[in-house]
Amino acid sequence: MPSTLRRYELDLAGLGVPVVEVTGAAGGPTLTVLAGVHGCEYAPMAAVRQWSASLAARDLRGVVRAVPVLNLPAFRARSPFVLPEDGKNLNRCFPGDPAGTLADRLAHAAFSQLIMGSDALIDVHAGDLPEALEPFALYDTGVSEDQALDLAVAYGLGYVIRQAPGPGRAVAGSTSAAAAAAGIPAIIAEAGGCGLVEPAAVATHVRGLNAVLVALGMADPGQDQAGPATRVPDAGPVTLSQFIWLRCDHAGWWEPAVTPGESVRAGQLIGTVTSLDGARTLQAITAPTDGVPMFITSSPAVDADGLLLGLGAR
Repeated sequence: MPSTLRRYELDLAGLGVPVVEVTGAAGGPTLTVLAGVHGCEYAPMAAVRQWSASLAARDLRGVVRAVPVLNLPAFRARSPFVLPEDGKNLNRCFPGDPAGTLADRLAHAAFSQLIMGSDALIDVHAGDLPEALEPFALYDTGVSEDQALDLAVAYGLGYVIRQAPGPGRAVAGSTSAAAAAAGIPAIIAEAGGCGLVEPAAVATHVRGLNAVLVALGMADPGQDQAGPATRVPDAGPVTLSQFIWLRCDHAGWWEPAVTPGESVRAGQLIGTVTSLDGARTLQAITAPTDGVPMFITSSPAVDADGLLLGLGAR
């Protein structure tokens, strides 16, 4: 029996955020899917728009709540990483603060009204406007981490990063970390980048979301392709336990010497920052350990303490 699809706007911190809610004919888990936490990560937004519209024709068990674009201010302003109103990265603000600035309030409202009460959370991302990316999934440690790992593996990307608390933690205040602290299995799934709506990246997210439905027992296998998707590793994903973000000391012209997904060795040159006139090398960036660049800043323009790349390592 087909499922029931409803579209509405949810008031989150005064913003009318679009929601597509699909209720299956049979009972089952509640899955929340977020896209557009960052304003210029378009491939996952396109994927959620396409995928959620297809669910009405499917025989589902349970409820799917899908948000195609959460961070409306950043989306409308074409602002990568941060909300233009307060300069904060929304995915560093969860579980949020109802008395804070707009990013804090939006994070609190999304956490309270969408994430809490869910049986699982999938937050879909891509490299933002100036980032090239190798597809990967990330989950956080906690009481639900075994289920989160199952979802990350099911999504079908080449790498899975396990993130634990501590001084070396790359990302704090994310949707997945807040959900994990609340006991909700959650992943951040990344494919696409550079502000592009690439068909393969869109298809990769659609395939991954369909696979999550199967993993949660909400759908039967079969309808999980949407065109030529990024490869699914035959032997399963490579699991990583470190996510090392490298920054530059000086403002200048960034030129990477490696590409996302390329294996690098400790001490290998991975890029240089030079003066804008090209006369001086300001900094040579080398790999601190063996690993794989998960994302690389694709823009040559970097400021002092600018983020250059994220290195996944065992």
